[in-house]
Amino acid sequence: MVKISDVLDRNTVIPSLKSVDKPEVIKELAEGLTREHTGINNERLIEVLTEREKLCSTALDSGVAIPHAKLSGISDILLGFGRSEKGVDFDSLDRKSTHFFILLVSPENTPRQHIELLARISMVFKDSEFRSRLMNAESREELYEYIISEDEKLE
Repeated sequence: MVKISDVLDRNTVIPSLKSVDKPEVIKELAEGLTREHTGINNERLIEVLTEREKLCSTALDSGVAIPHAKLSGISDILLGFGRSEKGVDFDSLDRKSTHFFILLVSPENTPRQHIELLARISMVFKDSEFRSRLMNAESREELYEYIISEDEKLE
């Protein structure tokens, strides 16, 4: 099973998103990922993520969203993370603001790993104490370490 720690790069963690709405969040998260993984077409990634959001919001509840998409031309599963301290209306199930965004981008030929990682992310982020620690983290490094540590607890 693919773990968050296998695919999350600390350089794709955005401690303080500047975006104030859904399209901006998607763009900011995509840019954070494509800045680190330069072989990805940023415009295409934004387009695929936006199309996925039109089907059904990827915001869960408890302030968590997992925007995700499958993208042709990549060979590895990629993750990014962004935190919005203010919160963003992301059409969540509980109609509350979303603060934590976990961006998942998978190659088109990895459906099982994509689903498994979505489930794992959901499990990790369901813990309210963990989300509180994330909200109070003071740096990219601290956010990254909290996420990796929480992921390892599932073993």
